[in-house]
Amino acid sequence: MQLRDAKILVIDDDPDVLIAMRLLLKSHVAEIAVEKKPANLHAIFSDNKFDLVILDMNFNGLVNTGNEGIFWLNRIKELSPGTDVILITAYGDIELAIRSLKEGASDFIIKPWKNEKVIESVTEMIRKKKEPGTKIKAKAGNNRIIGESEEIRNVFTKIEKVAPTDANVLILGENGTGKDLVAKAIHENSERKNKPFVKVDVGALTSTLFESELFGYKKGAFTDAREDRKGRFETANGGTLFLDEIGNISLRQQARLLTVLQNRTITPLGSNVAIPVDIRLICATNLKISELSDESKFRKDLIYRINTVDIVIPPLRARGTDITLLTRHFLDFYANKYSKGPFKTEKSFLEKLKKHPFPGNVRELQYIVERAVIMSENTILADKDLSFSAIESAPDKQELDDLRLETVEKNTILKVIDKNKGNISKSAKELGITRAALYRRLDKYDL
Repeated sequence: MQLRDAKILVIDDDPDVLIAMRLLLKSHVAEIAVEKKPANLHAIFSDNKFDLVILDMNFNGLVNTGNEGIFWLNRIKELSPGTDVILITAYGDIELAIRSLKEGASDFIIKPWKNEKVIESVTEMIRKKKEPGTKIKAKAGNNRIIGESEEIRNVFTKIEKVAPTDANVLILGENGTGKDLVAKAIHENSERKNKPFVKVDVGALTSTLFESELFGYKKGAFTDAREDRKGRFETANGGTLFLDEIGNISLRQQARLLTVLQNRTITPLGSNVAIPVDIRLICATNLKISELSDESKFRKDLIYRINTVDIVIPPLRARGTDITLLTRHFLDFYANKYSKGPFKTEKSFLEKLKKHPFPGNVRELQYIVERAVIMSENTILADKDLSFSAIESAPDKQELDDLRLETVEKNTILKVIDKNKGNISKSAKELGITRAALYRRLDKYDL
């Protein structure tokens, strides 16, 4: 089914808007209906089924909270969950429109609209609805987010809608799901794509390093400050600043960050001069939003500041056929890198991968495939060619219920090493032991 077969409903209390939309779309679609009163939604949907609704965000009706569009969006989703909704909004309601994406809207159109933009948006919504098997890739520099599952398609849709705006984005997901790729994809698809993209792993910064790294310093500010140095905020000026592991920073660091985001200025260490900065902020964490809501650990006012839109990246185990798609991609990549192959896979190879829980997600799959390519003696891979690292293996339920000291210690070591992406030095420091002591424990538990 193409656009010409689609049924569209336009809801707006301005008759001029209804006339303009009808004239614009009537030659492109099978049917276009118009309605001035959103309160009539129940009657409309009881007699009709629509592929798409174009909905105004502001009405002069009973719902007079400034959030009319979101109210009626939720009503449409209750009456017809499968119907896509595009919101019409004014420039002043951009933040509200972005919030509506979190409530289930598919897109928004800004007044005064351009006719080609409306046709493009409507066409895209209908195409996605009628062609669910289409393969989508979001580019992030030289890397790509690859997938065709419904779960990852939802991520692509949010990237497409959020990237052109300047909204702050919070990326949520387990370790290894590709949060950095999503951040880069947002930058590469934004108006700032030709400006710097600066990544900072803030979770690894001490209190002193946090300020000097982010805000910079002047010569003589401290013992080793032999010259002026720009901070990451100033380096990213005009572009995008990506703060990874934001959930791991202290309350004091959160307070400093909040002040900078509110004032949009930074003051380097050793200076009294505030420097204005223009950055688009993207943050990421492996914590759940419910964990960030604990005010004893994370300031709610900072969450609201960094979380205009959140993007939740699904774990690999929830992405179905994407495991096969990614496996093929990594096989081709490492076959070329190591001048081997091309490789084919037996059914047992893929079946074993699909049964694996992938606690390390896409990063773990990448390392598994790389090992298989390196160690293989022929170009046809079977289940025997797969080996799963103990470091990447999550403890099973029986282990979690086992409270013996040795089991608890083993699971803690696995968790910390996974958190630090295999870095033994960082892991030993976090565990409060020496590298040698950690290696002894790895050997003890055969990890």
